[in-house]
Amino acid sequence: MAKLEICCYGIDCALTAEQAGADRIELCAAPKEGGLTPSAGVLRKVKQLVSIPVHPIIRPRGGDFCYTEREFAAMLEDIAFVRELGYPGLVIGMLDEEGHVDVERMKQVMDASRGMAVTFHRAFDMCHNPTQALEQLTDLGVARILTSGQQQSAESGLSLLRELKQHSRAPIIMAGSGVRLSNLQKFVEQGIDEVHSSAGQNVASVMRYRKAGVSMSADAEADEFNRYCVDGDVVAAMKAVLVAAKTAA
Repeated sequence: MAKLEICCYGIDCALTAEQAGADRIELCAAPKEGGLTPSAGVLRKVKQLVSIPVHPIIRPRGGDFCYTEREFAAMLEDIAFVRELGYPGLVIGMLDEEGHVDVERMKQVMDASRGMAVTFHRAFDMCHNPTQALEQLTDLGVARILTSGQQQSAESGLSLLRELKQHSRAPIIMAGSGVRLSNLQKFVEQGIDEVHSSAGQNVASVMRYRKAGVSMSADAEADEFNRYCVDGDVVAAMKAVLVAAKTAA
């Protein structure tokens, strides 16, 4: 049966995803940045409270995936911390200036992550040559690649996802970006082994008092009394589709 990974931005979302039947969680902070490394407090509490596998993302900032020496040093520190906490895996990715997998740094990542399952995230979708990148990541020993098939959405990238799955002799090809209940069956029909989804909804703040004319966001038009949360009903429905597909096979 295909596995369902849910992207969670915080403790409550992680608990919701677990209770609704998720197989694994990618734990992140900062959804508007596309996911950054969670805080130490969040990492500690999630490890205490969630029993299904959780893989924190290691990403020090938004933007591209070509990091300075100091940024990379910080990433190695974060890897050491999540390993010390006992997390079974992590999510990471880095490219060089030419858009190729930064193999030398990834070798250091794999060494620092020994004993953990490493997912190479959607930096893969920004790389220059996906076939070469697949070969390099296979040689490095990554457990899986999270990819949209180098398209804006995984549904649009299904043809490359199929090709990658056919040629991958080791890393699991996990479809992510725009994977929803409404199109999940398409990935099942193509034999995709794992899918990654936010399965979320926007939730209004519980605050009744709302100060007008003051924003804490760089985007003055942003609605700061609204946040993105995992929808447990959607997670459960997605899991039901995957279970039904296994039963019918």
